[in-house]
Amino acid sequence: MINIVLYEPEIPGNTGNIMRTCAGTGVKLHLIEPLGFRMDEKSIKRSGVNYIDHCEYHIYHNFEDFKKQNKGTYYYLTRYGKKPHTSFDYSNRDENIYFIFGKESTGIPKEILAQDLEHCMRIPMNDNIRALNLSNTAAIMVYEALRQQGYPNLLFTEPFKGEDYLEK
Repeated sequence: MINIVLYEPEIPGNTGNIMRTCAGTGVKLHLIEPLGFRMDEKSIKRSGVNYIDHCEYHIYHNFEDFKKQNKGTYYYLTRYGKKPHTSFDYSNRDENIYFIFGKESTGIPKEILAQDLEHCMRIPMNDNIRALNLSNTAAIMVYEALRQQGYPNLLFTEPFKGEDYLEK
């Protein structure tokens, strides 16, 4: 099972976008408090559109609470990581995989990262920016893991207008 973990997210629009990605892929979302917004804010609903009801998410009081309730392999996305995100094997569908992202302003605390340097990674980019947008990064990670797993339970054709829509 693929999981996205947001450590103290601050921007409701990013969380809403990630909820939409999770709803469309069957990925679980884990939110670690404190949150920089209320889950009932309009901006969460606006960015997640009407798909939020299809997103399975859980809220935890702190990182220790999250770790006690979730076992598996933790991968930390950080601009300080020295390995590219594609250097890991996410292909085992039976493994619980957790992609952990830090708050938008400061990332994941160094104390947490230092405990598992082997699983700290970075999505390669040039030196024009410090980091990519959080919701874009989450989508990149979800789809890399899904690609390695062969896109289980996802559709390869458009379900609403039909697979022959362009040919008609």
